[in-house]
Amino acid sequence: MVQATARHLLVSTQDQCESLKQQIEAGADFAEIAKANSSCPSGAQGGDLGSFGPGMMVKEFDEVVFSAPLNTVQGPVKTQFGFHLLEVTSRS
Repeated sequence: MVQATARHLLVSTQDQCESLKQQIEAGADFAEIAKANSSCPSGAQGGDLGSFGPGMMVKEFDEVVFSAPLNTVQGPVKTQFGFHLLEVTSRS
């Protein structure tokens, strides 16, 4: 089965998500931005979600994680939890 590792951050508004994405694309460290801004408990680990397979995350997440290029920031991705930025760090 395909497995991926990814990191993400979660915020409540699309505007905040887009602003954080711009900061990361301008050179800010994803992990530091996640620690400072993410409302998900994974933010304390820089957004690290560990390894997971298809169907283990919400549908919107899966669609990005199992199709996006590696090591590029994706989003905002809207889910029932809010707005996410995602970065797939590996897939096998």
